[in-house]
Amino acid sequence: MLNKFFILICIITLFVSILFINCNNTTTSATLSNKDTIPKLAVKEMGIEGSFSTQTKLTFDSTIVKNFLDSFPKFKIFENDITGFYKARNYAYAWYDDSGMIEPANNLFNRIQNISDEGLPDVVPYKTDFTNLMETEEGTDIIAPTIELMLTAQYLAYGKNVWQGLSEKQSLATEWLLPRKKITSQQLLDSLVAGNNLLENSPVYRQYNLLKDYLKKYNLIKVKGPFETIKAVKKAYQFADSSAAVAAIRERLFLLGDMATNNQSNIFDIALQDGVKNFEHRLGLKEDGVINTALLTEMNYPINKRIEQILVNMERSRWVPVQLKSDFLLVNIPEYKLHVYEHDSLAFSMNVVVGKDQHKTVIFNGDMKYVVFSPYWNIPASILKNETLPAIKKQTNYLALHDMEWNGGNVRQKPGPNNSLGLVKFLFPNTHSIYLHDSPAKSLFKEDKRTFSHGCIRLAEPKKLAQYLLRNDANWNDAKITSAMNKKVEQFVTLKNTIPVFIAYFTAWVDRNGKLNLRNDVYKRDSRLAKMILENTGL
Repeated sequence: MLNKFFILICIITLFVSILFINCNNTTTSATLSNKDTIPKLAVKEMGIEGSFSTQTKLTFDSTIVKNFLDSFPKFKIFENDITGFYKARNYAYAWYDDSGMIEPANNLFNRIQNISDEGLPDVVPYKTDFTNLMETEEGTDIIAPTIELMLTAQYLAYGKNVWQGLSEKQSLATEWLLPRKKITSQQLLDSLVAGNNLLENSPVYRQYNLLKDYLKKYNLIKVKGPFETIKAVKKAYQFADSSAAVAAIRERLFLLGDMATNNQSNIFDIALQDGVKNFEHRLGLKEDGVINTALLTEMNYPINKRIEQILVNMERSRWVPVQLKSDFLLVNIPEYKLHVYEHDSLAFSMNVVVGKDQHKTVIFNGDMKYVVFSPYWNIPASILKNETLPAIKKQTNYLALHDMEWNGGNVRQKPGPNNSLGLVKFLFPNTHSIYLHDSPAKSLFKEDKRTFSHGCIRLAEPKKLAQYLLRNDANWNDAKITSAMNKKVEQFVTLKNTIPVFIAYFTAWVDRNGKLNLRNDVYKRDSRLAKMILENTGL
């Protein structure tokens, strides 16, 4: 049971791998224990200068802890952790050694002074007091217990905000039902005791730092001033066109990194066409190199809103565990993609259709257990009431025309090529009644925006997924799968080994080529999360 829980907690970490993982440029990373503790990295092995103090001679009086917390009451949420930490150390200083304040103390101070670099508002508890204490300490030989305790308290607050993020209650309010990474204050302090320099090896998935780099880049673009709206006099611009708008588009793509150089030409040349295709690729659009009204709207999207998009996905990156090696399926809703991963390597991806805005696909996880060939479609009660029964009243032969039949008090659609679930479905039992399935409406998979379902996830290549899931089952091969899909007789197949399925929601990530990918916030969840981040009080 513990191993199963561990898999469920950890597997979502590789959402980045799907789309985003930098497979060939990863740094050494730690392995999570089955309690999802902070990675225990050996500082010397990582070649990182500086470590936390392990000295035992310099101590302070235990009563100072209570006095400190009375003076800075916001830190009382860490009272048990701080008291227990120093009691176990016999009240030895952790941020000083025989030579004075250690380097990680200054690193922490600098991180907190620049907290906005972490995609968080500049709201730090007792920031002025902390600054004054550090500036007073500089250049003196005095070892002050107040500074020592302030550093520990700020370290815990920093870890809570930057490495763990908003509370689980807040993430649930954004309808994020996936399991979250757990970081306790005790785990942070254990790492401090062990001399692990978490300031250099932060316990967040590497996608967080990739997005953080783009946050800096976009903030630099913002400093230059807001984007001027590019105005078009034509409905579309393409290769060989000439216009002042073309020069403005070239400048915009240069600023965003889709073009390496800017020759400032008004002529739509090959270089600009390639730049447009780069932009289209990053946004998941058809790569035709033509600038139409919709694409120009994306180019005119306010830089502040792009920054906000990066911020909210940095926050989501805080929620997922650090690392996992496992097979799993992952659907990223805003990307309209299913990604199949095997042992930390992408096996394949395919287009999907997800729920309409009024029938949102839920963000959650489950275990794939069954493949159902030639499935019946048991029409859900809501669809039966709102759509099927009214249609039957209007058209007496409606059931026959749609290969449907009464099944007790319910209606179901018979197996076959016209079945709304197609020729195969994939079940991972859950309370949301969501599953993966084929679809006869193949043309929808070519659309840029694919929100057409009642919540379930339609697959562009369902046979390919069936082949993958049954690849190690000697009872199944390509011919048998094809036959079962077209037999018009429902057949349940229980997988020998279940495989985790994760339905996720990420609108920004950095791909394996180091490029920032962006998707539309199809369910309007980014703005609510952005508001939560901005309203964060720091503790």
